[in-house]
Amino acid sequence: QRRDNCASISDFEICNKYDIDNTGVVCPWPSEEVLSYFCLSHADMFRSKSVIELGAGYGLAGLVIAAASEASEVVISDGNPQVIDYIQRSIAANPEAFGSTNVTPKLLHWNQDEVETLFHKFDIVIASDCTFFKKFHKGLVRTVKLLLKDSCSSEAIFFSPKRGDSLDKFLEVITEGGLHYSISDKYDDRVWMRHQELMKGDQSWPNYEANHCYPLLLKISR
Repeated sequence: QRRDNCASISDFEICNKYDIDNTGVVCPWPSEEVLSYFCLSHADMFRSKSVIELGAGYGLAGLVIAAASEASEVVISDGNPQVIDYIQRSIAANPEAFGSTNVTPKLLHWNQDEVETLFHKFDIVIASDCTFFKKFHKGLVRTVKLLLKDSCSSEAIFFSPKRGDSLDKFLEVITEGGLHYSISDKYDDRVWMRHQELMKGDQSWPNYEANHCYPLLLKISR
């Protein structure tokens, strides 16, 4: 992780240049932590599969899958070149952690043509907290559709809070794109119990609010 506990002007210059937001260089977010925990708890589903994480930030979930699941390939992607550098450092710092899994970083913007080079390549796409910015919805759905293998068993696994109507708007775009989805709020007993504690006023997270903070499990398929 970054050792300086603040954003710099260069962060915003890069965001403007690449048409991205800077949240990926701020910190690991709760949705990414829940996605990572979910992937670790369901490691068998990734065994021998090709996996890509979108909008990865520090790439915690992708690294967890690479280290714990015996996936054949894990690509950890983001549209921010700073983030890709951080992910590369994490991979290089843990050369023995991934066994035979091929793990690589990838600069990938959802609205750019480089997605075409990964056409129908992945069994599983994962992402967390990537549905907040409505202007990226169409590009994100297009990217998922292009990346997933043309198979009934391929799927995307997203964790996202509602964030007002942003998640609902994303679900509309999924349907418009010819994909199918299911959504669940109670997907893990431990996560649900923690959510209930916070809703009852646990002061370890004093500003906790479900609409903004609690990640729902969204599965997307063809």
